[in-house]
This record gives sequence, structure tokens and C-alpha cells, in this order.
Amino acid sequence: MSSVNEVSSVLCFGCQVKQYRHVSKALGGLEAVFSVIVPPSLDTRGHELTPVVYYLSGLTCTDQNFIQKAGACRAAARLNLIIVAPDTSPRGARVAGEDDAYDFGTGAGFYLNATQEPYRPYYRMYDYVVEELPALIEELFPSPAAPARQRRCSITGHSMGGHGALVCALRNPGKYCSVSAFAPIAHPSVCPWGQKAFRGYLGGIEAGEMYDATLLVADPSRVQACNLDDILIDQGTADQFWCEGQLLPEDFVAAAKNAGQKVTLRMQEGYDHSYFFVSTFIEDHLEFHAKRLRER
Repeated sequence: MSSVNEVSSVLCFGCQVKQYRHVSKALGGLEAVFSVIVPPSLDTRGHELTPVVYYLSGLTCTDQNFIQKAGACRAAARLNLIIVAPDTSPRGARVAGEDDAYDFGTGAGFYLNATQEPYRPYYRMYDYVVEELPALIEELFPSPAAPARQRRCSITGHSMGGHGALVCALRNPGKYCSVSAFAPIAHPSVCPWGQKAFRGYLGGIEAGEMYDATLLVADPSRVQACNLDDILIDQGTADQFWCEGQLLPEDFVAAAKNAGQKVTLRMQEGYDHSYFFVSTFIEDHLEFHAKRLRER
């Protein structure tokens, strides 16, 4: 019997847009939800492994923000991509302080594994995204004709999710064929959002170095192991959080350049931090990933 229960399913541009619920081991036995865009050309016989793009959302979001606002279904259908959108944190842990602020706790898991009580047993979104969620996708979309083949996947995200996408890709060489980000929190060790998360979940800013994309990409040996031909980042010039120094993609670009990693940072004139921005460029990002998912 499947460990995942389907909550809902609707059609959009021929894609089945589904939401699932399950009990998460990574999140300490709490119930979790995630959404999946299933393209109409998915080979249910398993002769071909339809590739997956994981999308990680930002602060205050759920799995539904991307699904309802990004307008990704048309491109998913055309490019034949499965898109998976997890939640942004565990829900219902009932630990002190998790609902006191928008930028910490519920809706703000920061895609890391907490080491500090009372968050340690539940706030383990890094393990959830990297390990548990891909296993669930294989359970839902098995490939009986090619059981030994590894499904190719890529990862992207917005804001806190952009941070998560970059970290997941850089810490797991060979797992993701490509990575991109929309307005990522690219240097969390030196910005207020990241410092608050690292202190609360990990006990200190220094403990967060393994979750700081700018510090990770500064390591030439890591860059060589990841073998990413390019990293695509879009950043709006009217983004208030970029203006306030919360995002710092320029720090990531400088560190990457010194380590020999190509990054394409596109400064999008007049765009803000919202899903109006994400929806404008989501097709570019999905095309970026589809090309790399099928050429390697």
C-alpha cells in the first residue's frame, strides 16, 4: 500500500496538477503535503524516465503558491517535465516560537537540518528535499521497464527557496543536472534573514556555513565535482529585499567566478520579489533545465 495519499487533482494545459499528503519521517512523523505537475506525455509504462524539476518556495509560502501563481503548466506540458513543489517547513510541530514571526518557524524552514531544540526533531527540510521527497516521487511514478536507471532531476527556487536550491545542488555533486534561482537569499551568513535562521535552528552563524551558497561555491574542488556548466539567477532591480541587502546574489557571482563556476545573473529591470516576477521568467528557467536534463 502506498504511503502517499492523493488530496486533489485538476487539469491545466493538459497537465494533471496533484497534491499529496503523507507522514514524513524526515520531519519527525508530522504530516506533510507536496504538489506535483504531471505532464500529459508522461510515459506510464516506464520506458522513458520523465525528468523532474524540484521547485522550492520562499518565506511564508506553501506548496500551493508556485502551483497557483507561477503559470508553469504550459511549459511543463511542452517540455515534458514533472515539477515537484514541496512545502516550506514542517507544519504542526507545536514548538515554542515557531509561529511568532514570518521569517522563522512555520513557513520558514530554510531548507536545512536543525540541530537546536526544540526544532531539531522536526525542522529537517534539507533531508526532506534531498532524500525523502525524491523517494516518494519514484513511488508515485515508478519505472518498471527501467528500474535500475536513475531519474534525472534539476532544482530551482525563489528567495529562501533559491537559497535552498543552490545549497542542495552544491552539496550533492551529480544529483542535479542543473540549478537555477529566482532572487535567492544567496549569502545568508551575512544577511538578517539568514543570520536569524542560523542562530535559531543551528545555534550560531558559523554553524550555517554548510548552508550558505556563497561559501559553498567558493570552493573550487566542490565546483569541479558538481560539474555544472552554468547557474542561472534572475534578480529584479525593484526587489525591495535586494535593495535592503537580504539577497546578495552579487556575492555569489563573485565567489563563483573566483572558483571557476559560470553564473548567469540576469538583472531584470523594474521587477520586484513577487510571483509576477517568477511567472514572467519561469519558462526561461524550465527551458534551461530541460536542455540540461536531456543532454547529459
